[in-house]
This record gives sequence, structure tokens and C-alpha cells, in this order.
Amino acid sequence: MKRRAVQSLRLDRIDLKILRALQDNSRITNKQLAEKVALSPSACLARVRQLEEAGFIVGYHAHIDATRVRPTLQMIAEIAVKQHSPEKLDAFDKALRKFPQVIEAARVSGPYDYIIQLVVADMREWRTLADTILKLELGVEKMTTHVIVNEVKPFVGYPLT
Repeated sequence: MKRRAVQSLRLDRIDLKILRALQDNSRITNKQLAEKVALSPSACLARVRQLEEAGFIVGYHAHIDATRVRPTLQMIAEIAVKQHSPEKLDAFDKALRKFPQVIEAARVSGPYDYIIQLVVADMREWRTLADTILKLELGVEKMTTHVIVNEVKPFVGYPLT
């Protein structure tokens, strides 16, 4: 196989098959992956390494059922901030990253500036966390929360076509 430069890596149908297979099961062996995408094990491993180096694969994770580990209350919070300067937004981003209860956070357009997903043990822990966020003086103007009652379709991967 001709080695492709990382900077100009263009995905072909085999790369997409590799990404889909790893997204479905990141514990698949290289041999099994190679068979699945019709490559030799060495060519498959080289492709996976190229995909990693080029930033298409950014990590491997186990999907854990948190409710079996400890009591959990999953929530989504919408947050609006008063000031939208890059410095203030960056400070808020940095603060959110420090809370282990915040499992996802995104800056968004619309009436709110952030949507965060978080996991806490109970409502008491959420109130403590919310109070902490508000006391940090990061310019929170409004915070609306939603308790996730039933996870209808959990994230399992991106559609890769």
C-alpha cells in the first residue's frame, strides 16, 4: 500500500469502513478489523495509525452504565451568559471543564450560549453544583435545567457515509 501523507489524508471507502467498525466496537482486534474491511493485518494497522495521526480517531472509550456504578440523575442545563467577549467565554469554557459532573458541554447559537449535560447523584448535588457555578462570577445570566427522564436514543456514534 502506498503511504498517504497525514496532512492530505482523504478518506476513502476503506477508511470509512474502518471508522465505522471501530466506532461500533473499539475492542475489535486488528486481525478481525482487517478481515472486516478486506485488508491484510499490516495494511489495516497502518491505516488505523494514519487515521489516528490525522485526528480522525481521537480516542477509544468504554460505554459505561453509570446507573450501575452509583445513583445518577442526568440533566441538561441551558446557560446564558451576560458578556460574550472571547476572554469571558474562554473563562467559562475552562471552568466547565473542571467539573467532573459536566460530561458534555457545547457553545451554541440561539437564546442560550451553552448546553451542558451533567450527571449528579441527586438534586442536592445539582443544587450545590449550580450554586458553585453561579458563585464563580463567570457572568451567568440565566440557567434552565431539564432532568432526563428516559434516554430514548443514547449516543452510539456518528453516521459515517
